[in-house]
Amino acid sequence: MTERVKRKILPIGIQSFREIREENYYYVDKTALAIKLVQEGKHYFLSRPRRFGKSLFLDTLKELFAGHQALFKGLAAEYQWDWSLKYPVLHFSFGGNNYNQLGHAECDLQEQLSKLEKQYQLIPDSTSCAGRFKSLILHLKA
Repeated sequence: MTERVKRKILPIGIQSFREIREENYYYVDKTALAIKLVQEGKHYFLSRPRRFGKSLFLDTLKELFAGHQALFKGLAAEYQWDWSLKYPVLHFSFGGNNYNQLGHAECDLQEQLSKLEKQYQLIPDSTSCAGRFKSLILHLKA
């Protein structure tokens, strides 16, 4: 009898780098490009069509900066990234929400800031989004 080889499947709709790597989906290695952008760039505007990998690319950057080395085994980043350095990552998502009414975006931002403050054990000293964001940055910089 022949043994069936389990095929990898395409990660259609999956935006989590961790899930793709841990569940053994097909992945086209773009980590060398990610590192080049980090090392050589200053500001980038990612303009790509919908469903073209922007969220997955940003999630890949998040995992790099968070220092999750095991996820990059066998990829270019495994040997090109300084794994001794880790950085806090602030992830804000505005996709999939309806901001047609005044105040919805601010309410959503307040909720996301609350989650980050809890994650980093910070008690907000301001009620404004700008003040809370500044406090969060200063707290993480310290």
